Amino acid sequence: MSGDRVPVVFVHGLWLHSTSWQPWADRFHDAGFDPVLPEWPGVPGTVAEAREHPESQAGIGIDEVIEHHVRIVAALPSPPVLVGHSFGGLVVQALLGRGLGRAGVAIDPAPIRGVLRLPPAQLRSSFPVLGNPANRKRAVSLTPAQFRAGFGNALPAQESEQLHERWTIPAPGRPLFQAALANVTPRRRAATAVDTRRGERGPLLIISGGADRTVPDSVSRATYKLYGRSAAVTEFRRFPDRGHSLTVDSGWSEVADTVLEWLKKQGIGGQTPPA
Repeated sequence: MSGDRVPVVFVHGLWLHSTSWQPWADRFHDAGFDPVLPEWPGVPGTVAEAREHPESQAGIGIDEVIEHHVRIVAALPSPPVLVGHSFGGLVVQALLGRGLGRAGVAIDPAPIRGVLRLPPAQLRSSFPVLGNPANRKRAVSLTPAQFRAGFGNALPAQESEQLHERWTIPAPGRPLFQAALANVTPRRRAATAVDTRRGERGPLLIISGGADRTVPDSVSRATYKLYGRSAAVTEFRRFPDRGHSLTVDSGWSEVADTVLEWLKKQGIGGQTPPA
């Protein structure tokens, strides 16, 4: 009797809809996994609906997003692999820090509390939201030019425009304010605080895009270094010429296959061994 498929939960970040993970879901399904593509709280099921109703997720914070995914993971029949991009990568780390999931992959993860690096490129990419304090309670859209600057800077202009048209949705501004203020917020109240010292957790892979402007490589490396005192497996991979779009652009399969190969090395395949 064959084993059951291992769930893999894909967690998107700001400005991308969950359906942007569909090519990954197909690839992982073919590898034997059972893909799950949850939405953030308040986000409708399609890109078109999300654009029509930005108010549905206005004011949502990263703490609410984390708790939402805690409930999703708890309802699964077995511990899942967790794969997240940007703020989704922060969610993955928060879940692993609570002992949830059998392994985690954080791709260009938004900075957790304790990351002190703040490169100018990151400031510029966040300015469309952080530049207006009222955006804390709003859902904010990116223009094609803003998407190009923060996500598609390593792509041809036409591909960046196509990705913006296909996948982008309004996103709540509050998570960016929470991340920006995390290091001056008491740890117990900081929504982006993660237990990086936990030794009893699944293995973690942090992936960085060397050309990323939204979460620059130095920020991802600073995140990785925070795990130095953990006895659990924590590894780092860098794609030198890739930007923040690396999960959705034409090179997505290279990143997905790297994740699958890493999981294999951790002894995690698409199916659990038969009983």
